[in-house]
Amino acid sequence: MRPYRDPLVLGPLFRDEGPVGSRTATSVGPSGPGGPRRPGRPAPADPDTLRQAPARAAIPRPAPPATAAPALPAVLDPELTEHPARACSGWWALLTAALATGGAAVLARFEELRPSTSPAEAWPLAVVACCALLALAALCGLRRGRAGQAWSLTLFGRYRGTIRRTGLIWSNPLPRHTRVDVRLRHWRSEPLCVVDSEGTALRSVVLVVWRVRDTARALLAVDDHTAYLRGQVESATARVLSRMPADSFGPEADGPETLRDTEAVGDELTRLLAAECKAVGVEVFSARPLHVEYAPEVAAAMQRRRVASIDARHRDSVLTSVLDAVDDTVHRMSDRGLVSLDDYERKALVKDLTVAFYTARGPAADAR
Repeated sequence: MRPYRDPLVLGPLFRDEGPVGSRTATSVGPSGPGGPRRPGRPAPADPDTLRQAPARAAIPRPAPPATAAPALPAVLDPELTEHPARACSGWWALLTAALATGGAAVLARFEELRPSTSPAEAWPLAVVACCALLALAALCGLRRGRAGQAWSLTLFGRYRGTIRRTGLIWSNPLPRHTRVDVRLRHWRSEPLCVVDSEGTALRSVVLVVWRVRDTARALLAVDDHTAYLRGQVESATARVLSRMPADSFGPEADGPETLRDTEAVGDELTRLLAAECKAVGVEVFSARPLHVEYAPEVAAAMQRRRVASIDARHRDSVLTSVLDAVDDTVHRMSDRGLVSLDDYERKALVKDLTVAFYTARGPAADAR
């Protein structure tokens, strides 16, 4: 009896992956080789070919891309973007109030003002009331715009615009007007407790030059943009100063970058603060560390370490200069024929010259 083979199972599992021209295997169907095949079903493979087909190599799946930390968006809310509010010169409002007041006074002088049910008798009182409301609206909407300050308007919790005009201006008296300082300001931080890349406790004072660029975000995106700035200064200072050591006690040529390079530290600090404060409408121009010093609990130990490092470098430089002087003296004496030395005498002369140069006192030693 012929063994049963399911072509639907074996066919997809062992499929020839070579080029189209190399597929010369004869299809074996239910009717034998070369027999008709059912449409819509894959052709079964030859059993000999199945036994000789190599196993397919497993294709590794690509690793999912690493998700970066979510960055703070440049605009938290599309509606919180500064745009100008409607305003006009305040002199027009004064003129309107004066005309309304004068008209009401003239009408009250020549007409009898009394409440009445007849329109012919009640119109003077209505006109006077309208003039009074017009004068009141004109006077209540007057504002004084100062250079370096702006008015931010909100009505029922919704932002309505910003007025940056100077002088006497008039705007709608219904919205709430909040004065915002948009001048260039600087802020000097208190001593911040941070650590360097080696874990040494430090104290740092930072000077930040900033201003409010977008009044809508500065007022409505956060509760207090100045407190937000102070918090970001502390965070950015801790992040930047923890990347480098405060001092390098090794050779200066091979030593790493330290926090004494205030230019590089200030540039990195400015870049971080500008990126973090952009979302709340604060523009940071400069953030520079005024001074970076060791904390009181480690200041004495680090001072001793610094003195030891300076002394070691000084000794190394003195030794180098002494050896150069001894070598130059011996070679010059030998070249001029002043002495003829063998190895033992040369070693003794080098020893005596080295001791003499090291133990020298006075201006000659200072000059060397």
